[in-house]
Amino acid sequence: MTDEITRRLALASTTVVTTVLGMGFWTEDAAAQTSPAATVLVTGASRGIGIEFVKQYAARGYNVIATARDPAKATDLQAVAAAHKNVSVERLDVMDHAGIDALAAKLKGTPIDILINNAGIGGGGANQVFGKINFAVFDEVMKTNVEGPLKVTEAFVEHVAASAQKKIMMVSSSQGSIASVRSASLYFYRASKSALNMVTVNLAKAVKDRGIIVGMVAPGATDTDFMIEVRGRIPLGKPSERTAGMIAQIDTFTMEKSGQFFEWNGEQVPW
Repeated sequence: MTDEITRRLALASTTVVTTVLGMGFWTEDAAAQTSPAATVLVTGASRGIGIEFVKQYAARGYNVIATARDPAKATDLQAVAAAHKNVSVERLDVMDHAGIDALAAKLKGTPIDILINNAGIGGGGANQVFGKINFAVFDEVMKTNVEGPLKVTEAFVEHVAASAQKKIMMVSSSQGSIASVRSASLYFYRASKSALNMVTVNLAKAVKDRGIIVGMVAPGATDTDFMIEVRGRIPLGKPSERTAGMIAQIDTFTMEKSGQFFEWNGEQVPW
């Protein structure tokens, strides 16, 4: 009887716990995903999908490093941090290379299991009308959405390499899927996400030998401030549901999937 009890306890300790959250089908190995050593860093964490990443990873027991351009003004994020001892807030503007390097130096010696490059801007629909293109905004979108994630990844690659999970994830968009274009719109937002996808594929090949997994996830049309211009005109998903779905996809990323692009619901995007 004692041997049987021991066997059952051993099996229980490796059980995979499955929790269904909305439509995210959140699957986790409780021992691996809630280890005190597990850490996630999220850029653009002050609102929308970014703050949802913070909330959900914190609930899973991760140590969460949540970054924002101006932490003092990120009142919602500060409230989340106040309610969760495993959440810390750091200043980070992905357009500020010196600031990125400074935070990487501050966190030297801290393994980061999952680096989530979430920060991004849309540029506004009115700035992207052919014949009236606002090229100054175009530059800002490309710098934020493409150059920013590349610089953040370069600065924190050693932190990721020192971790157990070794994952770098880009929050992309199906708008960057060239194969999916059916009409002309969002010239530089689409261009920025297509460029981000190419950066991601390059990174996946560059760090493969170090055991680092790089991938792309997308939330689809989600009801955040980012989508305020189309709110009420097209169906929008709940931020909590879409973020749970992306986390579920991040969970499934292995080296075999490195460099690939998945929607929140598991559909592979023909980028």
